[in-house]
Amino acid sequence: MGKREKMSTRNIPPDRAIAMLPVIKAFKHLSQKEIEMVAAACQWHRYDAGNEIVRYRDHTNSAFFIVQGDIRVMYHSLSGQEVILCNLPTGEMFGELTAIDGHPRSATAVALTSTLLASMPAPDFQNLIYSNRKIAEIIFKRLTEQVRRLTERVYDFSTLAVRNRIQSELLRIAENHKVSANVAVISPSPTQTEIANSVSTHREAVSRELKILIKDNLIKRQGRDLHVLDITKLSQLVGEARGSF
Repeated sequence: MGKREKMSTRNIPPDRAIAMLPVIKAFKHLSQKEIEMVAAACQWHRYDAGNEIVRYRDHTNSAFFIVQGDIRVMYHSLSGQEVILCNLPTGEMFGELTAIDGHPRSATAVALTSTLLASMPAPDFQNLIYSNRKIAEIIFKRLTEQVRRLTERVYDFSTLAVRNRIQSELLRIAENHKVSANVAVISPSPTQTEIANSVSTHREAVSRELKILIKDNLIKRQGRDLHVLDITKLSQLVGEARGSF
């Protein structure tokens, strides 16, 4: 479990806040005036790596925007097992579900690195959506992407063998770290435990599958990096397991 304590709220000068907020994907196409309105509604927070930002089932209601750093969204089972839902980099947002429906948090969010966040209370976030069609469209598309991703994940967990779930997770990560059409460099490489926690298995199963993929020349380790050498072939393996090839 992440450390609960949080660094003190930051006082960000308005001009600096206005300059930093366009890094958020949802805000990239907003006008200067619209960015100023967003900045006026935000508070700023700095979290150290390992600090917990929100906790599963808590009743805070702000939406968060990642201006610097990376966070992990996860929860823990009753047995204490960590289940990783996703990692989010600079430019992403989280907490929007609670900001929209007012229900308790559906997961825990922890800072993976030193992280600077802007937060917006639920009433301001809802007003932002209702008053700006561009932002509403971005939020709606984001929510539908989450539904599709979770649907795919439920399908994988229900139908795929462990080795295929590991392949699927590597493919998902590789798609976000491409250096060419068919090659990705994941840096730093996720640990075997992190991969295991993402696909509901144990580290030993991940170790075995990575050795097979290295032997088949689909991946290689180089220092702290993991190179995916043939995304097309990896995608074919996952597609065959899902029955889509």
